[in-house]
Amino acid sequence: MGKILTIGIAGGTGSGKTTITRRLQRQFEDRVCTLYHDNYYRAHDDLTMEERSKLNYDEPAAFETDLLVKHLAALRRGQAVDGPVYDYTVHNRSARTQRIEPAPVVLVEGILILADETLCRSLDIKVFVDADADVRILRRIVRDVRDRGRSLESVVNQYLTTVKPMHELYVEPSRRRADVIIPEGGYNEVATELLIRRIQAHLEEEQRDG
Repeated sequence: MGKILTIGIAGGTGSGKTTITRRLQRQFEDRVCTLYHDNYYRAHDDLTMEERSKLNYDEPAAFETDLLVKHLAALRRGQAVDGPVYDYTVHNRSARTQRIEPAPVVLVEGILILADETLCRSLDIKVFVDADADVRILRRIVRDVRDRGRSLESVVNQYLTTVKPMHELYVEPSRRRADVIIPEGGYNEVATELLIRRIQAHLEEEQRDG
């Protein structure tokens, strides 16, 4: 395998990061692999469910980012990794892992990936996905209630006590490290198409060199 292109896709909760990531996955299938920063939340087996539910999950210390950096480095060397899997319904890391095979393009997705300087240095292209705050909170409510088994009250309380303050403290300032800022999240077809063309060019170059 030739040079591997690494692309970081950051942005606030509900901004459209996952929409863009999934679009790229559908477009290129096994030519891309993905590391989700959310899967690298630290394990808290020593805490009760109630204690885990009160933790701040929107600050850098909540993540085992050094493990993600290690896994990204392995993928860049062409080595498969066994990535962690996070279970949102119990606020804890699952006992199972997922095998991630190397690919010519590695996507790294998460709210705080651009807040970590070491991780940033491992990314060839750094993307920040932007969306209005009211749009983001509505998307988060729908997602957490529908997909993660949360109550409306718990989602709103978490947003006001940790998500919003941490966004302003860590996520928003990290956009300064981005090479590309995509407004309107996953609905920005022009920006998404530019990303697709950049990946296609890399794959074509790799094929020629191979």
